[in-house]
Amino acid sequence: MVVVLLGYMGSGKSKVGALLAKKLNFNFLDLDNCIEKEENATIASIFNTKGEIYFRKKEAQVLRSITASNQNLVLSLGGGTPCYSDNMKFLIENDQLITIYLSASLVTLVERLKKETQLRPLIAHLNTDTELNEFVGKHLFERTLFYNQAKQTIYTDGKTIAQVVEELNHLLA
Repeated sequence: MVVVLLGYMGSGKSKVGALLAKKLNFNFLDLDNCIEKEENATIASIFNTKGEIYFRKKEAQVLRSITASNQNLVLSLGGGTPCYSDNMKFLIENDQLITIYLSASLVTLVERLKKETQLRPLIAHLNTDTELNEFVGKHLFERTLFYNQAKQTIYTDGKTIAQVVEELNHLLA
């Protein structure tokens, strides 16, 4: 079984995914980390040197390779992964995958992300809470169409990572 966590950056995919995998005794992979390892470069560097089109093609290739591995796995996607290269269609049409959208409100996402803007290349250029709010709101609006196609949705507002993991564990049991 492959559990695929998707959602906007800051929704908790990586932290929840790592703990969920440990609880299920599954392997855990973060798609962005896999791409960085394969390319021997950071995501920001790949975007800067090879461009977004190259990155999105590589992302789709690595996604398909990982999900074909036939192992018990929790996979955390990048926030934009479902929105490109027919990735969401691929994910929902594959019966071996369980897609779960970790949904957080705009307020929650902005609150989480403003503490780490410098760690996230996509938002590092934003200088004020207003800019961050507008940027995240626009992206969330555009991406929600894709995220909502997941087989399951877990709302994460007001929940700890442990609470979300327990809810996911119960859902998967």
